[in-house]
Amino acid sequence: MAQYFEVHPHNPQARLLKQAVTLLQQGQVLAIPTDSSYALVCVLDDKNAVDQIRRIRGVDDKHLLTLICKDLSELASYAKVDNRQFRLLKQATPGPFTFVLEASKEVPRRVSHPQRKTIGLRVPEYPVVRDLLDILGAPLLASTLILPGEDMPLNDPAEIRGRLEKDLAGIVDAGSVAAKPTTVLDLTTMEGGGDASVLRAGQGDWTKLGLSL
Repeated sequence: MAQYFEVHPHNPQARLLKQAVTLLQQGQVLAIPTDSSYALVCVLDDKNAVDQIRRIRGVDDKHLLTLICKDLSELASYAKVDNRQFRLLKQATPGPFTFVLEASKEVPRRVSHPQRKTIGLRVPEYPVVRDLLDILGAPLLASTLILPGEDMPLNDPAEIRGRLEKDLAGIVDAGSVAAKPTTVLDLTTMEGGGDASVLRAGQGDWTKLGLSL
């Protein structure tokens, strides 16, 4: 049965977030709010937790999971980033974007794309997530909370609790958030002088980055 942590969306209580982080450190899966819907999260190096996220989502190992990082310096530890890519990342972060980049050796193979060796990374602008990352001291592995057979992510913590209470160790409730997933930008297409490509139009406004579909 999931533990339930009701926190303020802008000034989350550190005591409750520390309890949630303890569950993560024990290899558990949580549902947390972000600046683009709720997400399933776990620590990077726990295979069982990663497998559980895939089971809840109903996806296989070809589905790209995302590393949530606290800032660009941390992101650069897990992806290979050139100067052009970094300039675009700096322009777009923090915010509701997921960036597909070539994974570095720091990323376990089981969480990167099995053929392309890419990883999705993001730096969110949401106090609850940023405080969780500060307390944990490491990135979180995440997947948008979209259930099998559905098109839209869950954004209501009461509904998440009703549908997934037995599948999760904890739910961080900061109220309802955006019901749109992140905008996904493939930055690997910038290698060799190309442009970034929009793989999924979502919460982030890619036109402000000078991009088009």
